[in-house]
Amino acid sequence: MTYVTPQISRRGMLKAAGAVGAGATATTTATVLGTAPATAAGTAPAHPGLLHTRADLDRMAAKVRAGAAPHTAGFAKLAANRHSAAGWTADPQATVYRGSGTPENYSLLYNDIHAAYQNALRGHVSGDSAHLDTAVAILNAWSARLTKLDGSADRFLAAGLYGYQFANAAELVRDHGDFDLGRFQSMLSTVFAPLSDSFLVDHNGAVVTNYWPNWDLTAVACVLATGIFCDDTAQIARAVDYFKNGEGMGSVRHAIPVVRDDGLAEWVEAGRDQGHALLGVGLMGTVCEMAWNQGIDLYGHDDSRFLKGAQYVAKWSMGGDVAYTANTRAKGAIGGWSGQETATDAAAVDPAMRRPVWAMIANHYTKRRGMSATHLTRIAAQAAPEGGGGDYGPNSGGYDQLGFGTLAFTRDRAVDTSAPPSRAAGASASSAPGTGAGSGTATDSGAGSGARPQTGGTAAPSPSPSAGNRGRGDLAATGADDIVGWTAAAGITAVAGGLLFLRRRDRVRRDAAQ
Repeated sequence: MTYVTPQISRRGMLKAAGAVGAGATATTTATVLGTAPATAAGTAPAHPGLLHTRADLDRMAAKVRAGAAPHTAGFAKLAANRHSAAGWTADPQATVYRGSGTPENYSLLYNDIHAAYQNALRGHVSGDSAHLDTAVAILNAWSARLTKLDGSADRFLAAGLYGYQFANAAELVRDHGDFDLGRFQSMLSTVFAPLSDSFLVDHNGAVVTNYWPNWDLTAVACVLATGIFCDDTAQIARAVDYFKNGEGMGSVRHAIPVVRDDGLAEWVEAGRDQGHALLGVGLMGTVCEMAWNQGIDLYGHDDSRFLKGAQYVAKWSMGGDVAYTANTRAKGAIGGWSGQETATDAAAVDPAMRRPVWAMIANHYTKRRGMSATHLTRIAAQAAPEGGGGDYGPNSGGYDQLGFGTLAFTRDRAVDTSAPPSRAAGASASSAPGTGAGSGTATDSGAGSGARPQTGGTAAPSPSPSAGNRGRGDLAATGADDIVGWTAAAGITAVAGGLLFLRRRDRVRRDAAQ
């Protein structure tokens, strides 16, 4: 039997920016996004605890010192990348623009982020402090100057992608004596997180299905990563809740709407093109990995739905035949233009296309959990050794993942593959969790399993979450283009300014070493 995800009927999010007044609090925000997941009261985030834990960094260094394969090939790939050079000099900007019709300069930002990340990773693995010092200098330079992200709708992509990447680079040096932790936390909390938060609530004034899944997934990755980095447990809970229950196309049941009896689950963006589907798999894997390192099992959520979707994309990307259930989504601006778009079949693929998204996912399911993942194993082997930013072309798409998974995520098989996630083994926990609704780190009950697929209802084609929009006239858009006047009409400037997401500015703190 083929399981088709039923429509989610809960209306846990606002549809227009103006629905919440300027007096909204963090508690109101959590309510708007839906019921928060169960929390471990009083549990602060563990550090380092984003994509890499202390145990991960120690493993990489030990494997490279021992000359172990494929870690040495992965490290050689890192060392050969020009961004990992210790002589990299940052070029920070006060305002970063992304999108047509703007003085785009966002390439300066993503190049510097990847230089910071690669130098930090190289420093930990090699033991050369010059690389750690370079990473700190880059990060400090940006936190001292950047005050705004601007541009077309693409500014939300900039916030999501570069927010989660910035947090990961900084997490690797948060204990460095010269790193200005408090200032960097403030930058993430005021420049990046509010845009991603607001996008998950009102989708830039569009109907909820207007944007393809990757727009949501960048925002979820940013909210989760900055929440962990800034010790904001309410923010972590919002990201986890959206992954599970969000009404936009990036929540797991809307990004992967159909589970088939062959063990694969259809990735909705496969009906768009291969590049965006690979981006989505990489982003969802990133969210799952960061959550796992905080003791939250999103990898196993809903009977390991992500595994089935990733296996589908892996098989399809290697040229295999996959089924695709026609998917119609509503598009448009609330109170404005409307339309709809139907994807009828999986797009054509280039089996030679490579993106550094597979090692992390394959190693989780096969080594941590001891599960079979034939397609993931094959494509990860084909992609190895994975590179990073700068190795996959000069444009922004080549910098959408931090990469270097062969080095970072190749692991030995766990002794106990049934064990639930543990919070960043060997990491320290902050003593100052964030304020707002939810006092602890979000957890997922039933680690490693999750709810069984829904078997009730029909196996007929079902669109992603467009049913909830029909009362507004079936509005729609691709999400690829900016609509002139949306920002002013929907009051998005006020949202981005923090009216929906007021944060206590005093929650950022400086490291004890400062």
